[in-house]
Amino acid sequence: MRVSVCVVAYNEERTLPLLLSDIEKQTYEHKKIEIVLVDSMSTDQTREAMNLFKKENNEFENVLIRENPKKKQASGWNVAIASSSGDVIIRIDAHARIPEDFVQKNIKNIEDGEFVVGGPRPNTVDQPTAWKEILLLAESSMFGSGIASFRRKSSEKKYVKSVFHGAYRREVFEKVGGFNENLGRTEDNELHYRIRKAGYKICYDPEIISYQFVRGTLKQMMKQKYGNGYWIGLTTGVCPECLSIYYFVPFSFLIALLGSMLLCGMKKPVPFVLLNVMYWGTNILMTFGSVKNEKKQIGQVLLPIIFFLLHIAYGVGTLVGLIQMPFKRKGMFHSKEGDRR
Repeated sequence: MRVSVCVVAYNEERTLPLLLSDIEKQTYEHKKIEIVLVDSMSTDQTREAMNLFKKENNEFENVLIRENPKKKQASGWNVAIASSSGDVIIRIDAHARIPEDFVQKNIKNIEDGEFVVGGPRPNTVDQPTAWKEILLLAESSMFGSGIASFRRKSSEKKYVKSVFHGAYRREVFEKVGGFNENLGRTEDNELHYRIRKAGYKICYDPEIISYQFVRGTLKQMMKQKYGNGYWIGLTTGVCPECLSIYYFVPFSFLIALLGSMLLCGMKKPVPFVLLNVMYWGTNILMTFGSVKNEKKQIGQVLLPIIFFLLHIAYGVGTLVGLIQMPFKRKGMFHSKEGDRR
């Protein structure tokens, strides 16, 4: 079975070479693998890394390099899909690592009858430091990142609503179309909603593992969470069915916090006190759970504050997205025909 391994990258000169090295080591027959690399107009050495990989690797069926002038992630994936020719299309984020049997295990599931398959995607760090290890703990915690099954390993093979580094039979895209280029961050949610609506099942196999690099600074992580929340708010006006209620927990906390602070100004402090007791109590318990099996270091005492800042960033993003949603909603609807290139 021929497979197209697709990677979309923007300014990933540090991590892309690591992923390309992983692709070189894949145990699946290289002559049946087509590599599609899409550069979203990078301003660093990302394109050079792609060119070097193409020059040094002729054992694959083909290595294609394409440009994504729109720069958006969704448009990049559509360029990759349109450029690919494999029976199966595997999507891998440029900010990731994969084990050598990643392609092989995906194809086995497809050959067994699945149409869309993926597995757990735990986080990792590119260049380990004490601070990055603390940020990794925050991102790896259910309290810091969410409950999606792909974020942590489960021993159960099952059908789920979404996967991250997914493998898709080509016919899936031919039937449901590509990614909605008007969306950012939530393009996966909306695509997988359409896939499920079309009657396909999305299989989660715990044996298919890939890794995602955590952001290297707290500022970058907060910016990421803000962006995630922002697109949750905007997507509410386009495809509320593709969003879980859990995505709105940080927003609910933010509104409750602001409301209780307002009541404090009206000399009614009880709601504010109760909210903080519940939140910080849960926060501290989750912090203990996060560090329980880890080597202890003094910086871990900052985890409760990191959790709080990430929740606020996500909640503020959702609030801003919801406020802007009525004004941007009309131009965000998906055009199935427009994404079939």
